[in-house]
This record gives sequence, C-alpha cells and structure tokens, in this order.
Amino acid sequence: MSTLYLGADTSTVAPYVLFSGDPFRVEVLQKYLDNPQHIAFKREFNTYTGSYKGVPITVTSTGIGAPSAAIAMEEMYEAGMKVAVRMGTVMALQDDMLGHFIIPIAAMRRESTSKTYVEESYPAVADIELVNLMNQTVTDFGKRYLNGINCTMDGFYSKMHDSKFSKECGIDMSETFEELKKLHVTGIDMESACMLTLGRLMGVKTCIVTMATVLENLKEALAGQDRVDAEDLLCRVVLEGLYRYHTQKA
Repeated sequence: MSTLYLGADTSTVAPYVLFSGDPFRVEVLQKYLDNPQHIAFKREFNTYTGSYKGVPITVTSTGIGAPSAAIAMEEMYEAGMKVAVRMGTVMALQDDMLGHFIIPIAAMRRESTSKTYVEESYPAVADIELVNLMNQTVTDFGKRYLNGINCTMDGFYSKMHDSKFSKECGIDMSETFEELKKLHVTGIDMESACMLTLGRLMGVKTCIVTMATVLENLKEALAGQDRVDAEDLLCRVVLEGLYRYHTQKA
C-alpha cells in the first residue's frame, strides 16, 4: 500500500534516498539518473527512483520546513529507506562561504517538530562516515566545504529575513545572527535538525549537504546562472557521494 502523502512503497523506493527541499530541484537530480521512474508528485513531494552508476537511488522533495521534512522521512522509512541525505541550500553566517558547501556535523534544534519525537537534550548529529565521504567528494570536485554546526529554525520571516510585517513588529534579525555567530554556528536552515534527529531515532544513516546560496538576512545571494550552476553542482556531488558510499560498503 502506498504511503499517505508521498505515494511511495517498498517496491518503488531504493535504500538510498536523497531529499531536496525544492520539488523542482528533483527534476534536475532525476536527469542524472539512469531509467528514472516517476513515482508521484503530491503536494510538495516529488519523487523519482532510478540508478546512478548502477546504484538504485530515490530522489524526493520535502518542501520548506521541519513538519513536511518529518513526513518525508517517516514515509521513506516506511518504504524501506536505509540511508538519507538532505541536499539543499543554506543561509551562511560566514561571508566567505557564499557559493561553497556547508556539511554540518550537527545542528541546533530550534525547530519544534523534532521535539514531538524526543526531548531537546537528544542531539541532532550527522553520520560521520557519510560526512567524510561527502567532504572528499566536494574536494574532488574542486570546491570548498565547511564542517560546522547548523541552526534549524521554524520562522523564516521572524528569524531569518526581514519582512514588512517583521519590521512593523519591531523584530531585530541582527540579534539572532549575532547570537549564533558567538556560538560558532555556520549556517541556518529549516529542516536539518529535524531530519538528523529522526535519522538517529530510526537507525537510518543521515547527513546534510548544503550549498550556501545566501548570506545572513539575504544581504548577498547567488543569482541567475551562478545559482543554477551551484545547485547543479550540488546535485552531482551528492549523487557521487552516495555512489562512493555504496561502493565502499560493497
């Protein structure tokens, strides 16, 4: 029986699953797969299964934020997922990281969804073996990476980027950024902590590979062809990283 939201089952999902926030980035990913089969596109969840260099891989999307990311993790786990990689974009807190990779070893759990599964003291930690393989893959592609700690939050317009309403409410975004910099946080996103926490609880090897496409409060951002090229590189890196993981385990 297919899962409720993603329309997936054990016959259509591979043990290796790539999660993209953007459902249309999945369309870029699937172009690098051999014989991609479209499983479903329901709500924000767009899913294909194919193979990369002979390794079966499923690619799917989570949409924005921890609640829908948890749904994607739950339903892929139900369908047989063993390894999970979130590949997406991140807001960097270091100016020199724009256009480079941030591969966190852990994340601060400032989203609320993971708290419905386990108490806050439970850490959101990446699988170190996957992290090391992704690090090497990025290096082999000639790019820089940073292993640090991400912070995952729920409120984009209340914590990460000024809006008309946040300004009317007198919310000062700089307070958040300055606090996190003092804690040596490298990037901010809306999904990673929840996915790392669930991966640990499920016994699913999980890591996060992100491309820094914006700086704090969107003071600078990749745009146009630079953004397209960066996301394309991100897709190629994570697919190659999963292939290397598979061959190392074989």
